[in-house]
Amino acid sequence: MTKFPPPCSKCGKRQSIYYRPYSGERLCISCFIDSIRERVEKTISRYDMFKFDSRIAIGVSGGKDSLGLLHILSEIEGKYPKAELIAITIDEGVKGYRDEALSLAMKACQQRGIEHLVLSFEDLFHLSMDEVASKPRELIPCSYCGVLRRRALNEAARRVDADRLATAHNLDDMAQTALLNVLRGDMNRLGMMNPGGKTLPGFVRRVKPYCEVPERESTLYAYLVGFEFQSLPCPYAAEAMRTDIRGFLNRMEVKRPGTKFIVYRTALKLIPKIRGVEVRGRCSVCGEPTPNRICRVCQMIMELTEKGQSNKF
Repeated sequence: MTKFPPPCSKCGKRQSIYYRPYSGERLCISCFIDSIRERVEKTISRYDMFKFDSRIAIGVSGGKDSLGLLHILSEIEGKYPKAELIAITIDEGVKGYRDEALSLAMKACQQRGIEHLVLSFEDLFHLSMDEVASKPRELIPCSYCGVLRRRALNEAARRVDADRLATAHNLDDMAQTALLNVLRGDMNRLGMMNPGGKTLPGFVRRVKPYCEVPERESTLYAYLVGFEFQSLPCPYAAEAMRTDIRGFLNRMEVKRPGTKFIVYRTALKLIPKIRGVEVRGRCSVCGEPTPNRICRVCQMIMELTEKGQSNKF
């Protein structure tokens, strides 16, 4: 006797294809796709992320999360004729990895008729991530990439005159970031996790509409909707502490469903009690906003340059 999957918990009509352990729901293809979009819409509304006439720069890397968010935002913003959506992609300069992602990002934007700007580390900082990784340095490549990428995204958003910068950080990213900051003793940086962002001089307000979408659901959404995305991880990612935390959270989620939501929401509760990182002035080297005399980007570039020069003698 053939055993069919249980019916969908939402519509009760179609067979379910996905089970959500943290909620107990069983969803069919149609209801699953709708649930991801509804979750993004509710997140946008809860944090008042956009206005009816917002000019939104969306970071599109070519991965499942950013292309999923691009797909959903292009549908949502289509209802608001005065709103604009512009895709921005940062080319970090990782040979053999970023090339495929750039191609997929460009293809997705062309299919949807969305304006697309590509900026590279080479253009902005006169060095690529491959060059950074090859230089004598104190930190792992991901530490440099994270700082440089944040600056590059903000610069790209400013160049297209955006008033919002949307990134596709998913639930897993948010939970991992919360634990990273706790384990590093850097509680002030938890303030940067606010999904709705905040307005700061010199920065485009950064929002995270995908923050409550688990990574495995983002992956399934991409497959079900049917768009291509890059699945290969960055070759430098294995060195990062985040990789260890990802493994820990995944194991905890299997044993105790809902762990990632608990970690993420606990971090959000702490944000109002944290002083946060204060932007006090401008960098004496590049003129960008910074809490210190010299911004972290310039500090890193100078350290790499000095180490590279001292290594020659």
